[in-house]
Amino acid sequence: MTKPESALIAIVDDDAAARDAVASLVSAMGYRTIACEGAAAFLSSELRPTTACLISDVRMPGIGGLELYRSLADSGRMVPTILMTAYPDETTRAAALATGVHGYLAKPFDPETLLACIRQAVQAGTTIQKLSSTEPTE
Repeated sequence: MTKPESALIAIVDDDAAARDAVASLVSAMGYRTIACEGAAAFLSSELRPTTACLISDVRMPGIGGLELYRSLADSGRMVPTILMTAYPDETTRAAALATGVHGYLAKPFDPETLLACIRQAVQAGTTIQKLSSTEPTE
């Protein structure tokens, strides 16, 4: 399992205050963070390939969080993803979870709930990497 201090968590949100608050919280939990103002900034980041978990707002100008997750999945570069939104609805939540998103959190959320989601997502990412490795596993 990846140690928290070595896992890179990307926070993507067009709301600077929300993005900074989540980045501060995740950093306080012992993870490294990268904060991006939108999906395009994350997709063009040189740190994207090493991202262990993506936390993204659902509603953003341009590419939203669910579209960002689907784009990564379609490209074969899956990143365990947690979506967050100030406008939760059951249809979007169900669609997100059905496509493989690890968490769907309504803002404001409990920091412990976010931490639990991050731990699961990082662990799942490690499993995905092991399963896709070309090296033999036991």
